[in-house]
Amino acid sequence: MVSLKGKHILLRALEPEDLDFIYEIENDESLWELSDTQTPYSRYLIKQYLENAYQDIYEAKQLRLVICTPNDCTIGLIDVFDFNIKNKRAGIGILIKDKSNRDIGYGKEALQLLVDYCFEALHLHQVYANISENNTASLKLFKNNGFKTIGLKEDWSFDGKQFLNEYILQRINA
Repeated sequence: MVSLKGKHILLRALEPEDLDFIYEIENDESLWELSDTQTPYSRYLIKQYLENAYQDIYEAKQLRLVICTPNDCTIGLIDVFDFNIKNKRAGIGILIKDKSNRDIGYGKEALQLLVDYCFEALHLHQVYANISENNTASLKLFKNNGFKTIGLKEDWSFDGKQFLNEYILQRINA
């Protein structure tokens, strides 16, 4: 059985207590480019989202997990989205909120745990990620986890000043 617990972090389901953490992330304008968000979210909407987060991945076609340290400090979120059971594939996104928790292995461990879960528990054939060309940390994280660049979407997103290219990376379960 695949575990969502690693040496330094664990991935857990969303809880009502995560409201403030998610509210901060969803309303941090510096992160909107990562999720194509253009408007803030109210606490009410996030509370409703958390109340409906009980749906399993087969119903919701997505899964959002919280990245925690062993002492239950919430440090980020990791998502499975665009879950396609027929074609056995899904997208993956990850966010470590505070810069102090980046580049120390938490993202690497979280991504590996989720990829293993996707391949072993969900029986997916492939996972993919869409990453802006200027997000060098995420590109490095995914490439170091066995993802290969398979395409470039030119002028894919607009950051308010310029158009940015976006890479699509893929990892196939061998």
